[in-house]
Amino acid sequence: MPADATALPNYETLLVTLDARVLTVRLNRPQRLNAVVEALYQELLDVLRIAQQSPQVRAVVLTGEGRAFCVGADMKAHGSAKRTLFQRRAYLQLGNDVCEAITKLSKPVVAAVNGYALGAGAEMAVSCDFIVMADEAQIGFPETSIGTCVGGGVSKLLPQLVGLTQARRLLYLGDKLHGPEAARIGLALASYPQAQLMAEAQTLAERLAKQAPVSMAMLKPLVNRSAHTSMESQLQQELDAVFTCSTTDDWQEGVDAFAERRAPNFFGQ
Repeated sequence: MPADATALPNYETLLVTLDARVLTVRLNRPQRLNAVVEALYQELLDVLRIAQQSPQVRAVVLTGEGRAFCVGADMKAHGSAKRTLFQRRAYLQLGNDVCEAITKLSKPVVAAVNGYALGAGAEMAVSCDFIVMADEAQIGFPETSIGTCVGGGVSKLLPQLVGLTQARRLLYLGDKLHGPEAARIGLALASYPQAQLMAEAQTLAERLAKQAPVSMAMLKPLVNRSAHTSMESQLQQELDAVFTCSTTDDWQEGVDAFAERRAPNFFGQ
């Protein structure tokens, strides 16, 4: 991405825009309900790399073009493909790589689930920091009904989000949740009427984009790893993070803004 961020890549399977330091990534295979193929995964990895490297990007919104967020693997493309076992595993690895890249991105990611989010689509959504859903959208993990298994770290992340019993229900039975129920059990942050969804997602992402970038980069891995970190280790990592933040210009800006009773203007330095 150039320094002025005026020229974003033209992708085959994605629509990408930058506004108010929020990078919006739309999965753009609406004719296939945004089902995933190798090219989509590869382009997602590329745009996430851009998001990581660009100081002009402070937050990301991931959503789908058309009637769906993402209905999972493109079964038609899979059925017609002649893959070796090695190629099959490489494709599956791409899915894991995308979810890992979302989780490890130093900037917050909001999934705006505008329609069906199933299988690989639900995996990508769960990898995001926040899920907001349209009321009529549905999210689910149908893997056991088609003889496969979840990926993307869902078996770890989902129990942390909704608790073990609800995770078992969703994963073992493949139940789909509409937006309001997903919000009720803690899978989604909120559910909105379809017409409001993208505005609400943008508002949330802009709020996140106004926070101190170094603070966010320190905090996100602390939160994501906390379930399996001892208290002693967590305290030490927090101490290191606080100290790192205190060495930045943004820390001084935060102190000055508080004293001057104004909103801070962070630069990520």
